[in-house]
Amino acid sequence: MRSIWTGSIGFGLVSIPIKLFSAVQENRLDLDMLDSRDHAHIKFQRVNEHTKKEVPYDKIVKGYKYDDDYVIIEDADFEAAAPEKTKVIEIESFVDVVSVNPMYYETSYYSEPATKNNKAYALLLEALKRSGKAGLARFVLRSTESLCIVHPVDNAIVVTRIRFAQQIRGQEELKLDDKIKVSEKELKMGLALIDQYEEPLDLSKYKDEYHTELMNIIEQKAKGKRPTIKKLKPKKAKGDDLYDQLMSSLNAKKGA
Repeated sequence: MRSIWTGSIGFGLVSIPIKLFSAVQENRLDLDMLDSRDHAHIKFQRVNEHTKKEVPYDKIVKGYKYDDDYVIIEDADFEAAAPEKTKVIEIESFVDVVSVNPMYYETSYYSEPATKNNKAYALLLEALKRSGKAGLARFVLRSTESLCIVHPVDNAIVVTRIRFAQQIRGQEELKLDDKIKVSEKELKMGLALIDQYEEPLDLSKYKDEYHTELMNIIEQKAKGKRPTIKKLKPKKAKGDDLYDQLMSSLNAKKGA
């Protein structure tokens, strides 16, 4: 793995030098865009709108449109905006991990101590494990300020970027009916169904089956074979009564 950020975690007056590594990887097929007529690869170019010529990477700059002109933003400007946040993940408070709504999660990064035998890293890791808390912090990554939680996963401190509150849309435009009443009998049956399906979380048993099946289709087509398309067989509910459907679900789980 290659580090994508170098800096430190600020824990009170303690500074812990770290490197960040991406903790997630994409698992999707690398599909190219082709011309359907001759299967030639389609190329995308960075073209100057005035000269219509391609612009080399080293001549590309970032600009912000201000009035009728552009203000050019350089790398030094990003750092000057908040020099401390480009180098330090400063823990501002500690929160219960379970209090963070999953809607806020974005992506995670492993942290690694930048120096050997770093006792401060080991201390923070163990303290987070014992307390069940996560540090809430802010830092700048790729010219964007991010809110994040600092939490333990096995033997590493993980930095998970989370969204700011203003990034979460409200529900005002959703057509939600809050006048529907659920009977106590139906609710008890729903809770019983949840209890029956409850089990310890083990994500390792869930695989990306769609990716595997799609790759299988590609291999069959490469051999000149027609792939077999599975027909979707919808499950038919027994009646329209919610209670009866819940009861049938409960019995079906028992017989599984």
